[in-house]
Amino acid sequence: MTRLLRCVWFMSVTLIAPAGLWAQSADNGDGKAKEERTERPTGLPSQINWTLNFDTGWGTFGFANSLFNNPKEPGVDENLSDQWFEGYIKPALSASYKLASESVVYGKISAVGERTYGSVPSQFGQDISSFGPEDLSIGWRSGGALPNLGADALDFVIGRTQYRLGHGFLLWDGAAEGGSRGGYWTNARKAFEFATIARFKPGRHTAETFYLDKDELDEGDTGSRLWGTNYEINLGPTTTLGATYMKWFADAELKPGRDGLNVFNLRAYTTPLRQAPNLSFEFEYASERNDEALDSNAWTLQGAYDFPKVTWKPKITYRYAFFQGDNPDTPENEAFDPLFLGFYDWGTWWQGEIAGEYFLSNSNLKSHLVRVHATPLASVSGGLMFFKFSLDQPASAGENVTSSDVAFETNAYVDWKLNKNFTLSFIGAYGDPGKAVQQSSGRTKNFAYGMFYVGYSY
Repeated sequence: MTRLLRCVWFMSVTLIAPAGLWAQSADNGDGKAKEERTERPTGLPSQINWTLNFDTGWGTFGFANSLFNNPKEPGVDENLSDQWFEGYIKPALSASYKLASESVVYGKISAVGERTYGSVPSQFGQDISSFGPEDLSIGWRSGGALPNLGADALDFVIGRTQYRLGHGFLLWDGAAEGGSRGGYWTNARKAFEFATIARFKPGRHTAETFYLDKDELDEGDTGSRLWGTNYEINLGPTTTLGATYMKWFADAELKPGRDGLNVFNLRAYTTPLRQAPNLSFEFEYASERNDEALDSNAWTLQGAYDFPKVTWKPKITYRYAFFQGDNPDTPENEAFDPLFLGFYDWGTWWQGEIAGEYFLSNSNLKSHLVRVHATPLASVSGGLMFFKFSLDQPASAGENVTSSDVAFETNAYVDWKLNKNFTLSFIGAYGDPGKAVQQSSGRTKNFAYGMFYVGYSY
């Protein structure tokens, strides 16, 4: 891990020092720098409201005693070395134009360039890079045209765009990473290859219908796509209830359980007690039904309590998650399909920086999470996460697997906001493999992992 520590020190010095210099050079004291910026023409039509964004990130990742196969996209086997690097850039241009009716036409275009290097993927050589489109969409929202229904009561968008359901338990990430694209952990791409979303939001109600086609890797394209309808209601500022139905399609030879799949989802995010405003709960349930091809369930329950008046503002969270596994004694397939999950916060919904990122999926899995989070400074937060993983159906994990004990994992993380643009993240993780891992792979050594990541957003 020595090289990893050297990289952390080097990046910290090179990033922190320029941050101060840029702040000093932004204005020479007479206001001319600010004046020059506001007077610089863009060359674009002035009647349109333009927004330029630029996001970039770079990270270094290190393992001890570990080599893993890429599990995120089926059919892509990629060995990762003891240490590797990832970086990406994502420029974006958004535009909006208000019509005479006070409704708004809007659009967005962006692209992602990313590279993974220092890894040893046997299929693609030592370095992997790609550059391609991300967002490319146009939409219309009602703005103030329907005052009786509220602002932006109607919203339609079509093209390459993002869509998120709840907290990403089932549906968020619209693009595949790793493999021939690189960017396995950074996951800069999230837009679906094609999406159509219609949204109606009168008051506290939200009704949506959508069609989504995932932007998959060429070497792992399963033809996965879906349409669905979603309803949510806000019962005050601290409670949201939601219900969703989705119909899925895929290449029947590659994903027989997904082709023709019906998915039903219920969720609730609430702070139910006025006497305890710091106590919150989350619940989510998913049912997958496709005759004998797939008949499965998953659910999660989380409770959290924060202490805003205590030094460092600690928050304690416990979560249980269950994803059904296949029972080999039945003709049906009960192995839950994780679908298009996404990253909501540390530990969701790739569970654990070792297990969830590199060798476990949200299928045939039961997990317990205990998390302690603290904010010692306004710009610095961090915490500890403890995961206990076990199998729902050990017999479906391999012919030699009889134990349900998968692993115990500990993660320590720190997020440091240098300013409103730069964020540094540090992760250290340790995993103790259980009997099930030893029976399936013969591994008895502990896992160790470290990561340093810097992100910039403008």
